[in-house]
Order: sequence, then C-alpha cells, then structure tokens
Amino acid sequence: MSKHSFNDDILRPAQKQLEAYNNRDIDSFMECYTENCVVEDAQGNVLMEGHEAMRKRYTELFEMSPNLHCELVSRIQIGSYVLDEEHVTGSRGSKDISHVVAVYRVANGLIEHVRFIR
Repeated sequence: MSKHSFNDDILRPAQKQLEAYNNRDIDSFMECYTENCVVEDAQGNVLMEGHEAMRKRYTELFEMSPNLHCELVSRIQIGSYVLDEEHVTGSRGSKDISHVVAVYRVANGLIEHVRFIR
C-alpha cells in the first residue's frame, strides 16, 4: 500500500472556499479563485467565467439561501487537483440534498478551474 502525500498549497484554497461558502462570505469565497477562473458542468459546458460572473452568481445564491450548507463527504488530492464529494443543503430554500463532486484545479495557491459533477 502506498502512502499518499498531500500538498497543503493545493488543499488550502479548496478548504478556504468551502468555509467561505458555508459562511456565505462572498469576499473570502472570491479570494480563493483566479480572476479568469472557469466553472463548468460535468460535460464541459461553461457555467461561469471570471470573477464578475462568479461574484454575481454566488452573491445571488448566498442571499437567497440563508440555510445554505455544504458538507464535505470526502476529499482526494491528486497532483494539482482536489476532488470534493459534497452534500449541499439549503440551496435557494430547497430542503433537498444535492450530491455533488467538485473537481478543483489549483495553480499558484488559487483555484483556476472547477468542474461540477451532479
């Protein structure tokens, strides 16, 4: 069995953005992403690109979701990627639990690409 090594510089932005998401803190959340970050769905369709689009979408989500919470189920780090398996509740007032895998690509201490698998 091999021993896995984790790189805090890769994991730190994923953890910090998770905490900011759960606190609905848009400024701390945005600090975790590059200015030109791309967010895609599972098929590679671009959902958002750049800080302006992300800030607009997440500000609206945070305002409309007072009970928003993301529970981290598992986290894997492979190279410059962090894969978070998550259970999200309270999105836009929903009582449903969304099962999501977020794949973050990190460079220079910031998330530069996200792919959401739902």
